[in-house]
Amino acid sequence: MATAGQKDPGALLTIGELSLELGVPQHVLRYWETRFPQLRPMQRAGNRRYYRPEDVELARRIHRLLNQEGYTVRGVQKLLRGKEAQGVEVATAVRETVQSQADPEPQHRPAIDVDRLVALRNSLASALDL
Repeated sequence: MATAGQKDPGALLTIGELSLELGVPQHVLRYWETRFPQLRPMQRAGNRRYYRPEDVELARRIHRLLNQEGYTVRGVQKLLRGKEAQGVEVATAVRETVQSQADPEPQHRPAIDVDRLVALRNSLASALDL
């Protein structure tokens, strides 16, 4: 539960609120939106930006990588693209596994490559740890 003057953790944040939280000017957040396609806050009437919890988490991660860990913008772009690729690979493996398990005839069911799934899970987990 939020205290007086604070929002609930799942509430949408305005660009001003996120700017204050991160300690960066609002124009920097707008710049990040042009450089990181993953950062897409909702825009309402008058182009007011509202950052969802996942947008806030991504902005925190970008801020940490750029300002604390010393990554360049290009480095963070590559890192985020790599995470997307890993997510797509994991999603594909999961979809293939689910489809193979849904096959009613066992003789047509392809073998599940457990080692591949474990490797994908581990690479996804390491990418999320940043």
